[in-house]
Parts: sequence; structure tokens; C-alpha cells
Amino acid sequence: MTTLPDLSIELSDEVGTILAKDFAVTATTTKTVPHSSDGAITFPNLDAKTQACKLIDTCVLYIDIRRSTELSITHKPQTVAKLYSAFVRAMTKCARHFGGHVRGIIGDRVMVIFDCDDCFRKAVDCAILMNSTAQYVINKHFTRNDVQCGIGIDAGKMLVTKTGFRRRGYEQYNYKNLVWLGRPANVASKLTDIANKPAEGLTLDVVRVGYSNALSGDIYWQNEWPSAFAKSLSHTVLTGFSHANPNYVSHFMTTQYLETRAATPPVLMTDPVYCALKAAHPTVDYVANGWFNPVTVEVPGYSGTVHGGDVIFTAFNP
Repeated sequence: MTTLPDLSIELSDEVGTILAKDFAVTATTTKTVPHSSDGAITFPNLDAKTQACKLIDTCVLYIDIRRSTELSITHKPQTVAKLYSAFVRAMTKCARHFGGHVRGIIGDRVMVIFDCDDCFRKAVDCAILMNSTAQYVINKHFTRNDVQCGIGIDAGKMLVTKTGFRRRGYEQYNYKNLVWLGRPANVASKLTDIANKPAEGLTLDVVRVGYSNALSGDIYWQNEWPSAFAKSLSHTVLTGFSHANPNYVSHFMTTQYLETRAATPPVLMTDPVYCALKAAHPTVDYVANGWFNPVTVEVPGYSGTVHGGDVIFTAFNP
């Protein structure tokens, strides 16, 4: 076994070599999704000081199960294993149906990349198929809980590389995964985190205040924040409490629900994806009928419009 001092020297040498200015990284443009056995994508060669990558400009889609942590806590591990296996298998078949390539599976999260040709239509069709499958196929068989999924799509340039080093033996496949670098993967993943989230809000104490209408004499009621209502009151020893508004009649305490974040649809996509889809396929039903609409969400690393919808293929709706 290598000693820690020797390991420190070895690590310093390797990191220094890769990050040195004379270490060359080349990128070949491609229109098809690379695979892990692609010879044009190499591990870092420390002797030649080179590494070969590929560059693809396309759509990336992520999907995962909402409340997966809650599912893991409330169900037996065997049940969760069966659900994850069924989910990943079903979503992989959905991806393949529309020409998508699964290039990452971590737990219940699946990453899909598309060849460049008509990638926007394929990615959105795939998202709709996945949403339909989750709602009407998986939930049909997984009756112990309602499975809901979040789907995010973005588009742009992705650099495909291999990191780590060659490994022989039974662990070799653990070192063969490709690494996808670029904004689209990050944004699509964040959209997936946001998609299909329920609304959030707070229940706050308010004062229900009644005022008389000076003309009709009728009483109208309105909610006021306790602090604002308190400022309208005054007190003297002789007159006691009085209200600044002479039309004040009465009040009582109640509560009011304040929504802090609206619910989000299960499929979210960035504006470049939707605009490219609309330009290429303006007559497709979910574009022509406006089934995807702008959604107000905050996505770290992305400042443009987000479009979302709960769209399904009618063949899946019983």
C-alpha cells in the first residue's frame, strides 16, 4: 500500500500535469450522442499531456420522483427498490421511444440526451410520454402512494469527457461513465428540482375590521395586519380606546393564508427549447393550443423565461 507521503507526491504530480498550460484538451463536434466506448473521447493522458473530448449542441432532459426521501422513509427498502427499478425501466423505454439516450442514472434521477436532429420535438415528446407514464401507468400499479415526477429540459452546448483513470478488473465499469459538462445539464437538473412542486404558503393572524358606509350605513369588512390596526388605535384615560377612522364599527381576530410560492407543473423547459420547438413545429397540438405557458420560478444560473405544463398523451388517459 502506498504511504500517505508518497500518495501526496503522486497526487501533486498528476494534478499539476493536468492543470498545466501545456496540457491540451481537444473537442470534436458531433451531432450524435456519444457513448462510453467512443474512442474519440479519452481519459487524461499524463504522458502525452492530452485529452480528447466531444462537443454536442442539443437538448438534455432530467426526470426524477418527487418526495423520494419520504417514500424511502415510509416504505420498506424492498418496496422502494421495486419502485425505482420499475420507474427507471419505464423511463428508459420512454426515452428510447423518441430517440433519447440515457446517459446517467443516480437513484431515481434519469438523464437523457438527444441526437441533434429534431432534438427539441423529441425531448418535449419524451417529457410528455414520461409524464403520462408516471401518472397513468406507474400509479396504476404502485397503489401504496401517489408517484409524481418532475421533468426539466434545457438546450445548448455540452462538452463530453472522461475523468479518472483506466481500471482493470471487476470495478472497471464504474470508471467508464462519461461526464457531461455545460450549462444545459445544470439548468435542466435545477428545473427538475423545481417541477411538480405543490404551492407553499403561510397562515398568518389578521384583524377582520368592520367599517360603516357613510352613505348606505351598511357595514363592510376588510382584513388588516395587526400592527397596522394597532397604529390606528389611540387611548386616553377619559375616552378609553378610539379608532382613527370615525366609521370604525367592530373587529375580531382571524387568519389569512398567504401563498409564498405557486404550484409548478410537472414539465418545465427553458425559453430556448420552447422557442425552437415552436419555430420547427408550430402546428403540433401542444404548441398550437398553448398547453405550455410561462411559469414564474427562480432557477439559479438561468434568467430567462420558463415554460411549463401538465401535458399527457391522450392514449394514456383512461
